[in-house]
Amino acid sequence: MAKISSQDLGTQPISKLLIKQALPASIGILVMSLNILVDTIFVGNWIGSTAIAAINVVLPVSFFIAALGMSIGIGGSSIISRALGADNYEKALKTFGNQITLTLVLTLTMVTVGLLFANTIIDSFGGKGAIFEPAKIYYQIVLYGVPVLALCMMANTVIRAEGKPKFAMYAMMIPSVSNLLMDYIFINLLDYGMEGAAWATTLSYVFCLVFILWFYKSDKSELKINFSHLGLNFPIVKEITSLGFVTLARQAVVSITYLFMNNILYDLGGETSVTSYAIAGRMLMFAMFPVLGVTQGFLPIAGFNYGANNFQRVKETLNTAIKYAAILASLVFILLMIFPENIARMFTSNAEVLRQAPNDMRWVFAATPIIAWQLIGAAYFQAIGKAKPALLLTLSRQGFFFIPLIFILPRFYGELGVWISFPISDVLATIVTAYFLNREIKKNLIPKDVQS
Repeated sequence: MAKISSQDLGTQPISKLLIKQALPASIGILVMSLNILVDTIFVGNWIGSTAIAAINVVLPVSFFIAALGMSIGIGGSSIISRALGADNYEKALKTFGNQITLTLVLTLTMVTVGLLFANTIIDSFGGKGAIFEPAKIYYQIVLYGVPVLALCMMANTVIRAEGKPKFAMYAMMIPSVSNLLMDYIFINLLDYGMEGAAWATTLSYVFCLVFILWFYKSDKSELKINFSHLGLNFPIVKEITSLGFVTLARQAVVSITYLFMNNILYDLGGETSVTSYAIAGRMLMFAMFPVLGVTQGFLPIAGFNYGANNFQRVKETLNTAIKYAAILASLVFILLMIFPENIARMFTSNAEVLRQAPNDMRWVFAATPIIAWQLIGAAYFQAIGKAKPALLLTLSRQGFFFIPLIFILPRFYGELGVWISFPISDVLATIVTAYFLNREIKKNLIPKDVQS
């Protein structure tokens, strides 16, 4: 097989290139989603339901710290893609070095604080009563590995920015597969309980990092950094953080949304409504993986060609990505409209939930066919380094429309108001994104002589 270069992002046919980038990303996202589901089943069956509750207490803390790595990775990868497109390899190397330093400094600081105030943090996130002790065991061990996870999440986006999607996919699959294997060994065979679950998770991060280090030491990577690249450069740090904040803010809004939804639905419909929402949320994670894969595949292609001033290819990439994502989103929509009852039965046998969940799921996914415009449009601004519109458009659906709607509409329509907030916010966010995207295309991607 011929050696793959980042320069392929600027030369290969867009359709072929987008599939090559998006397919591994989609598979990686799918494997990670399946890992979360199967891991929960293993822990629940081999340790007990209290263990599931304990892990749920810890995950928001550990994932938020690890999300710093993802944010730094996505912010820096946008710079790297554009730098490679402009043949500015020194800037790409300096950016990668700064990403490593930032990730280590921030995550190690937060982990230190997290360990010092472990009891307070666990209690605040719901680790009370019988949940506290297993949560603390899991928390302390997993937090040791969180900086490693953050480095893996950061480096994974850089691998994709180099135009190496298959290796990025392998990096996503290694911790998922190894975690399940070590769950079986540590929990089921050796009976290590919560310690076993925690060490299985932490060691899976280490295996992933070993693979990533091998990738960058081998001839597979074009980014060969040295110690001089690790020194922080303020302009680069500023650009990384401004672009990365888009991802971090999105993660924060998602967490806030879950907090509000659980409380509002519990007040309106009790545990049945909360369970119905949990099923819909789980399906969002699984069903949208191909669309998210196209979005991930789109980013390095658009960033590279924008950096190379090849605006015609940027426009073609944008149109192709929206078309592919829209087709996939429509297929998801059709399946969920036809088979919501069958899907709900996969999660529960509770009669009340089964009566409610299918209809709720239809509302949640009612506007799915148009969501491609919103996802790709927001990602476009992040890919070309425009942090402010990327941030505003990324937050528009949940932050500006959905959260206000779930407080307003239930006053008039009861619980139905919560569910119809999903398609309404999707439509409004898509309209806003389409407007700004169309304006950006006319301003920067269409030659002046064509416009006149």
